[in-house]
Amino acid sequence: MNDNDTMMEAVAFVGETLAPFFLQDPRTGDAGPSFQVLSALDAPIAAAEWPFVDEVVARDTLCLMVEGLSAGVDDDALVWEYRRLFVGPAAKPAPPWGSVYTDRECVVFGASTLALRQWMRDQGIERTTDDRTPEDHIGLMLALMAWIARNRPEVLDEYLREHLLTWSSHFLDALAAASEHPFYEGLARLTKASLEGIRDELGIDVVYPRFFQ
Repeated sequence: MNDNDTMMEAVAFVGETLAPFFLQDPRTGDAGPSFQVLSALDAPIAAAEWPFVDEVVARDTLCLMVEGLSAGVDDDALVWEYRRLFVGPAAKPAPPWGSVYTDRECVVFGASTLALRQWMRDQGIERTTDDRTPEDHIGLMLALMAWIARNRPEVLDEYLREHLLTWSSHFLDALAAASEHPFYEGLARLTKASLEGIRDELGIDVVYPRFFQ
């Protein structure tokens, strides 16, 4: 495996590891194995191996996530925090869709969502989820990042520069501030640090848009 293959594998690891926690309800979703693995993690040891992130930052954020799972995946506090942040019915304090931040009207399925959809079509990338879920959901975009790293690495820089990194740090800062549970605060902070580390490692220059939320 050459250096680029190793890099792409590390990018895929980040996306595949973190995406389920944004997409799946701890109690009713299908990411139970991911939650169980993380709950048993030795955070300091894992932090030394986590790619793209300073070891101290990785340790602090992973410790928060492990702490948040100490009462079990079925813990009411964990489950209800996921639903408060990502499901509703109340207004979400940090909506997980990019266009909410970059579209003047702060809407789901906004212009940036449609731009991502067109880019995927142009690249021949088919979505595997139902059409009711906007493509620019942070969990879907992390999963897509992993898929691209493994299957279409030549377009990874463009995907990150044009579609994910433009809004991810802004959203993840908002999510960390809004989180009232250590697991989701740690998840937000680790995801931000990982994506910014990937950005720096790949030397990607991002032009950040105006944020409307």
